[in-house]
Amino acid sequence: MKVKLSLHDILVGVKEYILMTFGMFCYAFGWQMCVLPAGGMGGGAAGLATLINAVLSSTFPGSEVVANFFTIGNLIFAINCILLVLGVMIVGWKFGIKTLYCILMMSVMFNLVSFMPADTMVKMVVGVDSWRILLVAMGAASCGVGIAVSFMQGGSTGGTDIVAMIINKFRTVSYGKVLLMTDCGILIGSLFLTTAVNMVPSEYNVAAGELIELVPILPFSPDAFARMIYGFMMIAVIGYTVDFVQSGNQQSNQIMIFCKDYTAMAEMIKVKANRGATLIDAMGSYSMTPSKAVMVVCRKRDTSMILKLVREQDPNAFLTVGSVMGVYGQGFDALNKL
Repeated sequence: MKVKLSLHDILVGVKEYILMTFGMFCYAFGWQMCVLPAGGMGGGAAGLATLINAVLSSTFPGSEVVANFFTIGNLIFAINCILLVLGVMIVGWKFGIKTLYCILMMSVMFNLVSFMPADTMVKMVVGVDSWRILLVAMGAASCGVGIAVSFMQGGSTGGTDIVAMIINKFRTVSYGKVLLMTDCGILIGSLFLTTAVNMVPSEYNVAAGELIELVPILPFSPDAFARMIYGFMMIAVIGYTVDFVQSGNQQSNQIMIFCKDYTAMAEMIKVKANRGATLIDAMGSYSMTPSKAVMVVCRKRDTSMILKLVREQDPNAFLTVGSVMGVYGQGFDALNKL
């Protein structure tokens, strides 16, 4: 069976790979230009690679082998390759070409970004109060954008995803728990490090233009705990950024309205709010009286207006409002955007 590719299909494919490349650059830039100079840490394959790089750098100070071959980018690639082999052996070949591409590009981008001056972003914020926290937040946001862009094109950064697949082969554990366990393990391990990779020293002078690459940090010292806390902050910001970018400015709410005159409520929403509504069969467990719930899906910016109209129609109405990640169909995003 021959598969014919149209020009449109080719252009869409090219666009996807360009965006995934951009996403991996954002991830590498945020990590190496923002998080590490601020003395931060993170999880996943990049966090483990940073941990190994710091251990090797402190064990073999000045080693050209460590500096040239055991870079964070190369270590990320090696870790993902090991996980891929284990994944194939244990759960079979379930990895798409886009995941392999993202894994390769992440390593390439980490190595490319390493050629940039390590204090590129530091110079922009070093005069601001609590600039380290600001830099970690900026880096985490950049990483989150990169991950989200890759996810939206069907790619994956590997690492924890592969670990989750392997663990779920033997025991059902949610992706969130696997992510939390692995990231916590890496961040706790950072407490034992004696150096910080590319961390800007506290006496750093912008005018000097030189950045000390290895800053001595005593295990379990305030700086070590600060590094761990920055790591947890980074994980939180990345999670929020990924959700925000994937849902974009088209975030929507689902409103469930329980009232006596549901027919009049649905008509009011249609006329005054210019929104459709769905009537769902419902029954109160106390009165055991059959009724109907009015369900409305709207943009978040329209939620306040609908709630005011509902209050005017029936002040005694019972409502629930919940966020939905994406809404597709008539009046919302087109299905072909999936």
